[in-house]
Amino acid sequence: MSSWTLKSIPPHDWFLCLDINAYFDHEHEPEAVFEEGFTRPIPVGDRDVIVTSFFNGDPEEPEFHFESTESLSKEEINEANTSLTRIFGTDLDLRPLYDQAGDDPVLGPMLTEFYGHKRMARANLFEDTINRIIEMRLSHKPTAKKMVYKVRENYGSLVNTKGKSLPAWPRPHQLVKADPMSIRKLGPTKRKGEFIIGFAEDLLSGEHNLYHLETCPPDVFYNTIRKVRGVGPTSAQQLMLFRERTDAVFPSNKSKGKEKGLRKWIIMSYGGDPDNISEEDFQQMIANWNGFEAAGIEFMFVNWVLSEKEKKRKKS
Repeated sequence: MSSWTLKSIPPHDWFLCLDINAYFDHEHEPEAVFEEGFTRPIPVGDRDVIVTSFFNGDPEEPEFHFESTESLSKEEINEANTSLTRIFGTDLDLRPLYDQAGDDPVLGPMLTEFYGHKRMARANLFEDTINRIIEMRLSHKPTAKKMVYKVRENYGSLVNTKGKSLPAWPRPHQLVKADPMSIRKLGPTKRKGEFIIGFAEDLLSGEHNLYHLETCPPDVFYNTIRKVRGVGPTSAQQLMLFRERTDAVFPSNKSKGKEKGLRKWIIMSYGGDPDNISEEDFQQMIANWNGFEAAGIEFMFVNWVLSEKEKKRKKS
């Protein structure tokens, strides 16, 4: 058995993430995570290792404790930490955002209400992309999550934990062996099967490079990831938010004169007209977010999710 800890840059209150179902996969029950920990397979070299994560509950001195039933070397723990750092956003430093946007009319109150929030992601951009492609245009998210799980189950490695098998996320070399029609039988459309297999092929051929995509400037990322079949403007913006960077871009994406996507949502939140706003005025609108666009939009997302939950609670 191995156990180790990882400190996070404060403020960080991971427990806030337990209210956001989109951060979790089919096998997770966020309500149980508080006591039982967050368990998922972590890629370590050529194998996958089950790691259970626990948060110390202190936003000002945040620390994660990890446990694995396997005996891991120091090098393997360091490799696991590469994924765990991305998943929990431990290296994201949002302190300047609190100073810059504390008085922002829209974002300011959210920074106070959700103090310490950081987005959750998956172990790498390949996992996030598979998840995004399969789930897009599916309104019933539990069904979408189950489809993703079935793809993992059929093409990823099966790792034993607590007497049962948990499927890891497939690596590119595992997915290229798949057939679109076989993926279709698991729930996703044939075209979605073609898209995720195609992205795996692009990575293995060198057409795209995960490290470059993870680290390049936001505009370069947006223009590059859009070239991946199945990743449109909306998905490109969503995937940008999961990287280990706080910045992002929100390019205009009009259709028949109507603005779409995150840019439209931001402008409307500030009381503007998304269909008739100059780029200069838009940049001025989000000036307090400068350098922290990815983090800022995530606070808005959390606020929206919890507001919708509250509406449903009142109706019931």
